[in-house]
Amino acid sequence: MPVMSHGAPSLWTRLPQSGRSPCDRYKHACCGYDGSVYMLGGRGSGCLRDFWKYSVVRNEWAELSCVGDAAPEEVEEHSMVAHQGFLYVFGGMLDSAYSQSRCPLWVFDVAQQKWAIWQGKTPQAQRPGNRKAHSAVVLGSSMLLYGGLLDMKGSSQEFWTLDLSSMSWSQPGPQQAAPGPGPRHGHSAAAHRGCMYVFGGLKGLREQRDFWRWSCVSRTWTSLRTKSGPSRLVGHSALVHRDHMLVFGGGRTQSSPQNCLWSFDLSGHTWSQVLSLSGSPDRIHHCCVGLGRGYHADPGPELQPELHEGRFRPFKNKCFPSPLKFPGSEGGAIELQTFTPSESPRSEAGDESGPPGFWTGSCLTFENRAFCRQWSGGEEDAGGAAQHLPDLLLVLGGRPCSPHQPITVWQMTLSDS
Repeated sequence: MPVMSHGAPSLWTRLPQSGRSPCDRYKHACCGYDGSVYMLGGRGSGCLRDFWKYSVVRNEWAELSCVGDAAPEEVEEHSMVAHQGFLYVFGGMLDSAYSQSRCPLWVFDVAQQKWAIWQGKTPQAQRPGNRKAHSAVVLGSSMLLYGGLLDMKGSSQEFWTLDLSSMSWSQPGPQQAAPGPGPRHGHSAAAHRGCMYVFGGLKGLREQRDFWRWSCVSRTWTSLRTKSGPSRLVGHSALVHRDHMLVFGGGRTQSSPQNCLWSFDLSGHTWSQVLSLSGSPDRIHHCCVGLGRGYHADPGPELQPELHEGRFRPFKNKCFPSPLKFPGSEGGAIELQTFTPSESPRSEAGDESGPPGFWTGSCLTFENRAFCRQWSGGEEDAGGAAQHLPDLLLVLGGRPCSPHQPITVWQMTLSDS
């Protein structure tokens, strides 16, 4: 298979939306999971409360439920990340006394296709409140949340970590005095090999172009100073493709969006601008989603064992972690069953050899319900094709925006080296 080169030009293609699809919008949130794109809320002609799933293989949208006590309300400038079968949405609520009194976190069960009620263990005073235009990334089994706009308080420099195994919040480093990005919102963030990278955004009323790296191992911030790179930006997007961080769009004001695509070599610490073979979209407050093997989520750092009361913590085997269990969330579990020759599994039709994929005799069988559902019925063709997608960068929505038209979707591929 050819190698996609960041030194080669990019090819941009607009994907027309002919069927039922969401309206155009900006300040929404998107993330990719299992070959599909999920999109929530944002602003069109008003603040939106809709939730959609996009199949890239079929170029089709499907609206998902976003009602009930477990679902988010109207949100904009929120964040959404994916981890092991669940989507985590944070922030973006309209400011009110009610929104300031709760932790604005919602969880969506991908296998069950419904919102799940989460029960946090952290007291209200020790968890983040509502904010907008912050950043959120997943490193290992944690969601890292930085900055944001806090109602009348302005830009924040709060740095929070949500342990996605225990659903507990903590603050991973010094919040004051120590070097770091400082208060900001409208910035971008991406994760790679145990580090979070933060670029640009607004400090007060001034756009920034500074670049910072947080190490989960040393638990310190480092300023990455380079001679070249993007200009001062707000409302841009960032994601990692292989060993490069891609920064697209944004601008200095909402009336002057850019169409530049920059690539930062995370090993060589150098910026380069990716040229375009065709016209690329001018976008600000959009969403970028990467699909394909090159955009797979970072597994996080290989950390040393933690000490607990002066001793190493007991070893926990996480090679095959079962998904989190939220009230109202069922299925998606990994089952291991032992069979004797007389108890070998049978198909529903009574076949003594058992269903395809099961061994007969004394053995262990592996059944992943979520995986089985993905490959059943009408999802089989699209699901199979999604596993073999080439590396694609999708740009969804953003300003300029036409709220009464279908959402704009652009696809970018890097030419072969």
